[in-house]
Amino acid sequence: MKKSVLVLVAVLITAASSVQAETNVNVSIGVPVPRVVVSGPPAVLFDVEPFFLAPSRLGFYVGVDTPYDIIFSSDYYYLYYGNSWHRSRHHNGPWAVVPYRQLPPGIRKHRIEQIRSYRDREYRVYRGDRDHYRGRSHRPGHERKEEWKDDRRHDRQEIKEERRREKEDRKEDRRDRDRGRHGRD
Repeated sequence: MKKSVLVLVAVLITAASSVQAETNVNVSIGVPVPRVVVSGPPAVLFDVEPFFLAPSRLGFYVGVDTPYDIIFSSDYYYLYYGNSWHRSRHHNGPWAVVPYRQLPPGIRKHRIEQIRSYRDREYRVYRGDRDHYRGRSHRPGHERKEEWKDDRRHDRQEIKEERRREKEDRKEDRRDRDRGRHGRD
């Protein structure tokens, strides 16, 4: 009996050392009780909204200066965590597992190592000349700010057009007055 228990323990230890994922091994002498470990969605929370850059070779935004692999694409945030992909509408979750086949084609087109490489290169460019950076960037929560800028730009354009029309109307009025004076002579 002792030999069979020792053999069982040796087999379990060998199997446990070859598994790379999170594993729990429970050895008991007596009645074996199966133990199931279920991991839930990642509890990834950002204290500050992550900053995203869009490397031109990728075509989507990648989080920089963060310990997590996070991507913003098509109004969703994608998190690569624990060898699987998760998706959420908000950068702080709640996260739901996304099968690889259901990732956007742009993300599926690249391996995570490539994404990291392009991200790191783009971030070096950004850090090198932050004030004159020409690439695209995104920070969650700042979408409304961009809308306000667009609204102000549109309002300024309308005011400019109105002033141009008023100026043309004044010129036309002057021409009409000048024609009237010359017509009487």
